[in-house]
Amino acid sequence: MAVPADFTISNISGKFTMNKSLSDSTDTILRLQGVGWFKRKAISLGTITLYINHYNDSEIDVERIDIDQTITGGIPGTSEKRILDWTGREHEDHLFGAVVGKSRRVKVDELDEEWLKRDWTEDTLERGVVQSYVESDTPKSGTTWIANQTWGVEVINDDRRYARHVKFTGPKGEDIEARLIYDYCD
Repeated sequence: MAVPADFTISNISGKFTMNKSLSDSTDTILRLQGVGWFKRKAISLGTITLYINHYNDSEIDVERIDIDQTITGGIPGTSEKRILDWTGREHEDHLFGAVVGKSRRVKVDELDEEWLKRDWTEDTLERGVVQSYVESDTPKSGTTWIANQTWGVEVINDDRRYARHVKFTGPKGEDIEARLIYDYCD
């Protein structure tokens, strides 16, 4: 389902489910991140739901995005607390292990990767995409990967949709681009 007409990247609060028929497969990315076959299979069969709370933290004058993710099929979801200040923060994730991530709002002309820049709506380009850069904490996790993402609004089949572009670099330099498309839920 399309996002409401007044939905913009300035406030992505809401409930979303991943539209697997419009999204690219994430199985190879998950495998390279060290996620086992059983969990990958459950993720591929389950419904991924995001509960997003996007707000301005007036105490430190910065945007924040809190995301609670659930997956049907018995896989525990994850919680993400994003502070859009481009400061690296350590996080222990039950699915991905030890990671270091940072987030910010950025104009696409400041990005190096073409895949992260394209197909966004004009209002997303004007306001700037949300960039999420997460890498494995190799000394703690024993693996090496980078997931560089941009989030925004795209027009898919004439509908405005919340979307994410993922530029993934695997342990042996694997280069994967994936687009994740979400349905807005009332």
